[in-house]
Amino acid sequence: MIPLNVTVISAFLVFCRIGGCVMLMPGISGHRLPVRVRLFVAVAISLGVLPLLFDDTVAFIQNASTATLALAIPSELITGGIIGLLSRVFFLALQTMLVATAQFIGVSSVVGPPEDDEVLPPIAVLLALSAVTMMFISDQHYELLRGLILSYRQIPLGVGFGGRGALMQMADQMSAALMLALRLASPFLVYSLIINFAVGLINKLTPQIPVFFIATPFITAGGMLLLYAISDQLLTAFVMAFGTFLKAG
Repeated sequence: MIPLNVTVISAFLVFCRIGGCVMLMPGISGHRLPVRVRLFVAVAISLGVLPLLFDDTVAFIQNASTATLALAIPSELITGGIIGLLSRVFFLALQTMLVATAQFIGVSSVVGPPEDDEVLPPIAVLLALSAVTMMFISDQHYELLRGLILSYRQIPLGVGFGGRGALMQMADQMSAALMLALRLASPFLVYSLIINFAVGLINKLTPQIPVFFIATPFITAGGMLLLYAISDQLLTAFVMAFGTFLKAG
């Protein structure tokens, strides 16, 4: 018979890693969900996965000292936070790319509602929210939860991420997310370079005409048409890349 205090400590240790991940994972973190709702989600997930991890957590608690248990709490919180942050880096890179896209097509001056506590242009908010919605529709949040459960095999209780390993993981993930963001934003970058070069050339040939002010609505209209034409491919490529990351772990 397992004592009640061991069961409670086991649930709390599982909650530490799950809660740290939920605090930073995409879709659930941010201002769109109240803190109490996120807390209930973390508690529900922790209680749901506790039977799968109960034997390992009980063995760890019975063989650990009081100091080891005390150190395991911040270690589990940091481990879960790093896992959630590694997945959120993709969406942060997507938001950065969408802000740059809004600047390329000339609509960055319009202020939209905040997204993840950041004030972004309306186009960036719309596409970022669409990406989050597609993540849930394609059940990729379940894949993230599966990876979180499997993390107990790679990072047992009380071990945590090493400082060097965490930095290497974060650097690799930020590099991959940045390259993905650059690929997605490249059509708008090329469009902006070509259009602004043409406008500058025309303005140089006819300096008496304010070509830039005349051409601004047409530049914006062309950018919106380009966004309309490739927005579905853009979001599909992003969700597929994010899904590949989740499956690779």
